[in-house]
Amino acid sequence: MATISICELMTVRLETIISSSSAQEASKKMMENNISSLVVMDSNNKNKPIGIVTERDLVRKVCLNDASSSNMLIKNIMSSFPLVTVDARTSVGAAADAMIQNKVRHLLVVEKNNDISRPLGIITPIDFVGYLKENLNIDDDVNAKILESLKGEEIVEELEQQGKLQKNSQKGGEEYEDEEPRQG
Repeated sequence: MATISICELMTVRLETIISSSSAQEASKKMMENNISSLVVMDSNNKNKPIGIVTERDLVRKVCLNDASSSNMLIKNIMSSFPLVTVDARTSVGAAADAMIQNKVRHLLVVEKNNDISRPLGIITPIDFVGYLKENLNIDDDVNAKILESLKGEEIVEELEQQGKLQKNSQKGGEEYEDEEPRQG
């Protein structure tokens, strides 16, 4: 079986926002584009990605703190230390490993040599869901890694209910259950 690289799964359309924008602006942009994250660009260098802001960031850092979304700046809630990237030629399994190791759910896909100034796309849990639906019984090792990175997502529960996946089939990751994710 040929190894599938992450560039075959990634979402190519990248939506961005400037770090000095408000959480309210980010929420509106996500809703209008039906997406779960935005790549945050440096206010001084609009071609330089410096982080990712996700729906989860908005919920945990704005809504739960009852903060004003129009006054909360993206630079104060984005995930960025460091911005986790993968090379476009990275295998699906290695990308899932990167998500698990860095406790993130979104990876910025860049050209070879990790040139962050030229992002090609983004990998999200939804991209992995499409891969899983097509390859559920083909590569169990890769699928286990993907399922671990999707822990808590509705698709895992749905597949378990349909009998296509054993209950509690996700291996590892339990030690991170109570930890704050660095990136949504």
